[in-house]
Amino acid sequence: MTPAPFHSDKAFSADTAAENAPLLELCGVSRRFPGVLALDNVSFELQPGEVHVLFGENGAGKSTMISMIAGVYEPSDGEIRFRGQPVELHSVHHARSLGISAVFQEFSLVEQLNVEQNLFLGDEQTTRGLLNRRALHEEAERILARLGFPLKPKQKVAYLSRAEQQMVEIAKAFRSRLSVLILDEPTASLTERETDRLFELVAQVKAQGVGIIYITHRMAEIRRIADRITVLRDGRHIDTVDAAATSEDQLVSLMTGRVIDQIFPDIANAPAETLLSIDNLTTEDRRVDDVSIHARRGEVVGLAGLVGAGKSKLLRACFGLEEVAAGRVTFDGEDVTGASTRDMLDRGFFYSPPDRRAEGLVMIRNCRENITLPSLHLPAFQKWNLLRRRVEWKRALDLATRLQLHPLKIEREVDHFSGGNQQKVLLAKCLTRDVKLYVFDEPTVGVDVGTRVEIYKFIAELCEQGAAVIVISSDLPEVLHLSHRLYVMHRGRLQAELTGDAITQENVLRNFFDKEAA
Repeated sequence: MTPAPFHSDKAFSADTAAENAPLLELCGVSRRFPGVLALDNVSFELQPGEVHVLFGENGAGKSTMISMIAGVYEPSDGEIRFRGQPVELHSVHHARSLGISAVFQEFSLVEQLNVEQNLFLGDEQTTRGLLNRRALHEEAERILARLGFPLKPKQKVAYLSRAEQQMVEIAKAFRSRLSVLILDEPTASLTERETDRLFELVAQVKAQGVGIIYITHRMAEIRRIADRITVLRDGRHIDTVDAAATSEDQLVSLMTGRVIDQIFPDIANAPAETLLSIDNLTTEDRRVDDVSIHARRGEVVGLAGLVGAGKSKLLRACFGLEEVAAGRVTFDGEDVTGASTRDMLDRGFFYSPPDRRAEGLVMIRNCRENITLPSLHLPAFQKWNLLRRRVEWKRALDLATRLQLHPLKIEREVDHFSGGNQQKVLLAKCLTRDVKLYVFDEPTVGVDVGTRVEIYKFIAELCEQGAAVIVISSDLPEVLHLSHRLYVMHRGRLQAELTGDAITQENVLRNFFDKEAA
C-alpha cells in the first residue's frame, strides 16, 4: 500500500515567497556564547525540494546552525530569511508554525510517557477543553503505519531501544506540516532496513517541495541522497559543493584541512586463548534466545543485526545489565553467569554503552571526574580511603591528551563538548584500569570522519596489544572492516558466524532476515 502523502506548506508559499527566492537563507549569521564564537559570519541557502547536507567535524558549528534555524537560539549577528522574507525565529514553536521541524541528535523525549503522548506533546487534541485520548491514539496509529515504523502507540518510551526512540523522534517531525525538515544524524542508531525506509520518506517530502537539511558523517548516505553539501570548519563556511561532482577525499580534506589516507586501519589478527564464552544464553525477556558465541585475545569480534536483533542485549547480559534466564557465561576461565556489573569491571570486562548521555557519562560533571569514575575505588586513586586528587588529575589529563580531546580542558563540563569529544571521554574511561575484554557498543555514533579514524586506530591498538575486542554496530561498513570474525543476529537468535573472505555485505544482509523466508 502506498503511504499517504505528507503535508507541505505550499499555500503559505504563494502568499509570502519572492519569486525564485531560496526557501531558507542565512545571511552572514554569527552566534556567540560566553567565551565562544560558535558560528562566524556564515551564509547558507536551502532550495525547495533539495537535500542539503551540512558536513564538518564535531564542533564545526553544525548543531548551532540548525538550532538557530529550528528556533532554539537567535543569531547574535546576521539575518535569517524564510521564503524571501526576513524572519526572527523566537522559539521552536514559532519555527514549527512555519513548517520548520527538526530531529536532533540528542533526543527530546519524555521517557515516562508513551509513544503517542510524545508524538503530540504540546499539541494535544482536545474536545471541549478535554484531552481526546481516542483521537490521539487513532492519529498516532495512522502516523506510525504511514511511516512503516514497528512501534506501538501505547509503548512506554523508557522501555524502547535507542533505535526505536530515534523512530519516535522522526515520527514527531513527519506528523506535522513541513516546509523545512532538519535531520541531525537520523540514522546513527538505525540499520540498513530502517535507513532505507527513512530515505523513502525523505524522497517523498522532497518531491513535494520540502527542503531538507541533513547532517551526517556517513559518506554512503551523502552519495545516496545529497544534492549539495556545505562544509563548515571551526564555525566558518568553507565551501558549498555539488554532491555528485565532489569526491570523498575532497570532502574530508575540506572538512579537516588535511588529507586522511585510510579510514579503516589494517588490524593484525593474532587470536590467542578464548577469554569470553557465551553458551546457550537466554535473557529473562527472551530478547536473546539460546545464543552461543566466543571472543579470543588478539582479535576483533563484530556483532551485527537489525534493530531488536538482540546484539546489544547479549553483551549487556554478560556485563550484568540484563537478567539471564538460562545458559552460561565464562570469562577468563571462570563461570560468571549472573555476576554484577562491579564484579565484571573488576575482572577486566569493560562495556561502553551506545547512549553516552543516558548511560555512559554524567553530563553535568567535568571530564576529569567522568574519566576516572569507574576506577576511584582502586588503590591507584586512593590512600587511606581518601582520593588522591593529584594522581586523578594527572591520569585524566594524560588520557585526554592521548585521545586528543579538544579543547584540552579536563575541568570543563562534558555537556559543553561536541558529541565526538564526549565520545572520547567515554572511551578514556576504559583506560583507567586493567581491562582484558573491551566491548564497544556503537562506538562512533554521531562522530565525524576524523574522530572515527582516531577511534578505529584506538580499537586496533587495544587488539594488537593482546586484548579481546567486541564491536557492536549498526554501521555495516564499520563491522565489515574492523572484524576478524563477525556474528549476525536476528530476532534474538544467532544467524551466522562469518570469517575471512566470507565477511561481505551480501552475506551479512542475507542473514539479517529469517532463513526460512530467504
